[in-house]
Amino acid sequence: MKAAAKLADPVAYLRKALAEDAFALFCQPICAIGNPLTYPIAEALVRLREEEAALCPPGEFLPVLEHYGLMPELDRWVARQVLRHLSSGALPRFSVNLSAQTLDDVSFPAFISRELSASRVQAERLLFEVDEPDALSQPSRIARFASAVGALGCGLIIDGLGRGPDFVEPLKIPHLKYVKVCSSLTRLLSGAAPLNEELRALLQVTAGMGIKVIAECVEDPAMLAALQKRGVGFAQGFGICQPHPVEALTELRRRA
Repeated sequence: MKAAAKLADPVAYLRKALAEDAFALFCQPICAIGNPLTYPIAEALVRLREEEAALCPPGEFLPVLEHYGLMPELDRWVARQVLRHLSSGALPRFSVNLSAQTLDDVSFPAFISRELSASRVQAERLLFEVDEPDALSQPSRIARFASAVGALGCGLIIDGLGRGPDFVEPLKIPHLKYVKVCSSLTRLLSGAAPLNEELRALLQVTAGMGIKVIAECVEDPAMLAALQKRGVGFAQGFGICQPHPVEALTELRRRA
């Protein structure tokens, strides 16, 4: 947010960007281990288009949106764009990251219901991604939100599982379909050492509950092979595919 116009009235600038679709939808695929060129899910990401075709990274505009309480507006823009791409049938499923502000927005599930109807997209193709700290800090709020979107047919992903001391509590959230384990757990799961009791319990509990495990921050094919041996079904990271404009990943999937 460097230009004088943006600094003078950042709220007006960002609202104008939302109204004029000045944001760009990117995504990063999540691969099914054992066949990494198939992408059952893509995580939606966002960039802000700047002058001269430059792209502003999220670290520059997300804090401003959060400060001024505008994250629900951005999350709605992303969800609407994701549903537009899902309606084309280009990718099987998308996950949309949600801010804590949006989780507090009681009108958001109704908005998603209307958008699902308008786009004619099956609700199970849309997943919502929630950070582990948000899931742990106010479990009743998350449960309420999960029940509301779950009633529509959407599922949830908990992102960064393992950063906190307790990975069992988030698994109790209704309509939880996937958990993304944090980078430190990914390294342990893909390492040569035997799994400790906690990691064995994590894999056993998630398998018993029908919750799929996604390893984050996978850096190379050797990690994929090790994760597959441990029974981890999905992976995401720069070693698989970096974030791309959504149109580029659509073409990549067609060629796979």
